[in-house]
Amino acid sequence: MAPDVVILIPVYNDWEALGLLISNLDQALGSQTGHFRLLIVDDGSNESPPPALIARHLDRIQTVQVLELSRNLGHQRAIATGLCHVRDHIACNAVVIMDGDGEDDPADVPRLLSMLTEHPRACIFAERLKRSEGLTFRICYSAYRQLHRLLTGIPVRVGNFSVLPISQLRRIVTVSDLWNHYAASVVKARLPVVRVPTNRASRLAGKPQMNLVSLVVHGLSAMSVFSDRIGVRLLISAGLLGGLAGCLLFVLLGVREFTDVTIAPWAISTALILCALVPLLMLLSFVFVFVILAGRESSTVLPIRDYVYFVQEIRTQWPLNPNPTNT
Repeated sequence: MAPDVVILIPVYNDWEALGLLISNLDQALGSQTGHFRLLIVDDGSNESPPPALIARHLDRIQTVQVLELSRNLGHQRAIATGLCHVRDHIACNAVVIMDGDGEDDPADVPRLLSMLTEHPRACIFAERLKRSEGLTFRICYSAYRQLHRLLTGIPVRVGNFSVLPISQLRRIVTVSDLWNHYAASVVKARLPVVRVPTNRASRLAGKPQMNLVSLVVHGLSAMSVFSDRIGVRLLISAGLLGGLAGCLLFVLLGVREFTDVTIAPWAISTALILCALVPLLMLLSFVFVFVILAGRESSTVLPIRDYVYFVQEIRTQWPLNPNPTNT
């Protein structure tokens, strides 16, 4: 049976690049069978999409709809809202999630979909082997990956570019962590994941919408999904540091008392300071872990339940539809 596929793209003011992406995407799907629909999540843009957003006739994409949010929620929450909308209102077999600037290469979409036929119940993610950004970004991104692995024990290999089968879509929209970070929530929910090696393409037009602060917030959002794991690792690290500091102090005092070796006073002072600080670090780690674990029982955002409060309008961009739906 030919699949029904929804391609979900979050956008904030990046309409020029999106227009080019739609044309490239339609061409990339030329040899694919099935029905393809494009769902654009307008993340509270303050610039309206141009009337000629669809610059050419589309052969493979049957409809292009715009889901307009009532305010800017951020990239990850726009994805979460779009996934919940698909779950409730669009019958399909799979959802493709990709960025609207062209850096997720449309030519890779058929590769991801073909992998889904081999693994029909797995989440298919594009694994980035080579990035197209500048040297400064790549250095900062490499540092973030190392920090993420150090704190969580989980390597960063994927971004948003992926394909979700309908069976996993129904599960992920009930995960609260989806509201903070899509890829991290898939990993934490222990959904089956298959990675397909890809290279990051270049932006089609315009300038990146994310600044340094936005990138840092994005990285912290991913790590916040694993906050319980981070707290436990910090607690274990503090305990190991305390053991090392105690052993160091014991050795220094033993050398000073039972040998003729001269021990500098600052060495013993340093060991004493470390021994005094470790209980404080362990206490802070305990508090952090208990706050995170207690938060599991408190009221939180459930995407499939709460997303409707942020949807303002649904309108068809292609083919033209003069009657938009207000929500």
